Amino acid sequence: MAVIYEINPPKIPDVKTSNEEINSLLAKLVQRVSDISTLCDGIHVTDSVLGTRRVSALTTGKMLKTNHPNLQITISMRVRDKDMDSIKQIVQESIDLKLDGILVLKGDPSKENPTDSGLSPSHVVKQLNELGYGKKMNFFLSLPSNPNFEKIQKKITAAPKGFMTQVIHSTEQVQRISNKLRASGFRIIPCVLLPTEKNENSAKFLELDWSGYKENP
Repeated sequence: MAVIYEINPPKIPDVKTSNEEINSLLAKLVQRVSDISTLCDGIHVTDSVLGTRRVSALTTGKMLKTNHPNLQITISMRVRDKDMDSIKQIVQESIDLKLDGILVLKGDPSKENPTDSGLSPSHVVKQLNELGYGKKMNFFLSLPSNPNFEKIQKKITAAPKGFMTQVIHSTEQVQRISNKLRASGFRIIPCVLLPTEKNENSAKFLELDWSGYKENP
C-alpha cells in the first residue's frame, strides 16, 4: 500500500511578493518534504484550497519532482478559473515534467478571481481522454467519503485512472467504495486526516468523527 502525503504550496502573502521570496518559501517546503520523504511513497500538491492565493501546484510539483525524482508527485488542478486551452497547457507541462498524476477538481471560489468557467471536472477529464492525454497522464476525480453511486455516473463515464476521496471517517467507507469501483479497474486513493492536535481545527471544520480511527487505527 502506497502512502501519499498531501501538502499545500506556500501562501503568497502579497501580490508584490518577489520571485526571490517565493523561491525562499518553496525551499522551505522542499526541505519539509525531504524530512518526510523516507516515510511516504509520494506527495500530492493541492491547488488553492478554499480559494487562498498560493504558489501554483504545477510550480510546486516541478520543484518537488526535480529534488525528489523517486517520489510519486501528483497535483490538483482546479477548473473553476481555467479554460480548456490553459488546462491543456498545464497537462502538457505536467507530462513534460514527468509528474505522476493530476486530480481534476472544481475548486473553491477565489476572492481575487470569482469567475467561474462553467467547466465540470468530469467533462474536462472526458475531453482530455478523448484528446489522447490520458495515455500519457493519470487523471483522477474526487469522491465524497460516502458517495451516492447513482449520482456519480458522469464521473465513472469520464473514465479517470481513479478517484481520490474526501476525508474518510471509517474503514467501512473505504471498503464500500473499493467494492463498487475497483472491480471496474479504478484506482482508489482514500484521504485520511491523522488524529493529531495540529489537525483538530480541520477535523472540526470537516465535522470528522475520529472515533473510527481510534477504534481501528
